[in-house]
Amino acid sequence: MESTASIRFFDAQFQRQVRESNLALNPFEQQALPHLRGAVLDYGCGLGNLAVAAARQGCSVVALDASRIAIEHLRQVAQAESLPITAAEADLRTYEIGDDYDVISCIGLLMFFDCPTAFAQLRQLQAHVRPGGIAVVNVLVEGTTYLGMFDPSGHCLFARDEMRERFAGWEILRLDYQDFPADNDTTKSFVTIIARKAAAGTAAGSR
Repeated sequence: MESTASIRFFDAQFQRQVRESNLALNPFEQQALPHLRGAVLDYGCGLGNLAVAAARQGCSVVALDASRIAIEHLRQVAQAESLPITAAEADLRTYEIGDDYDVISCIGLLMFFDCPTAFAQLRQLQAHVRPGGIAVVNVLVEGTTYLGMFDPSGHCLFARDEMRERFAGWEILRLDYQDFPADNDTTKSFVTIIARKAAAGTAAGSR
């Protein structure tokens, strides 16, 4: 798999987190966890902290990430605890989802793709949420000034209200904007949306 600047950035971060046993859920994962049930796809799972927490509370989880280091760590944890997690290394820019899920979580990933790719993968994620199921999506939005982690060849900062528009026809359970200070007096601005897809027989649209 092609190594991008963002993958190298996160490989280094994941190695540090494993070394320091820094495996707590981040604020976005904490928001997502109460909504996870049944069959879960964690798309861009990182070290798999959310996947592990979901499996511990009874979910069956497919966890995907481009980082070999992260996936190897997650497999070791899942094996040690006999957790129902299938972890695989994948190029998530082009990955084709083969199944439908009760919940799909995609936290902190899509902004690392160019915009056409990010939008296409978001549509795919939405399409594979089962009727009545839930999508949890977290991205950086316009206003972010910390760009050091990004591959200069392409990234996508979403417009601040774009997620609401892209989940037209879904029931929005939660929509949060959060800013965090970053290096060199910069800011990371995020939006997290948790939305329920319309039940079968009811239209749920996306652009």
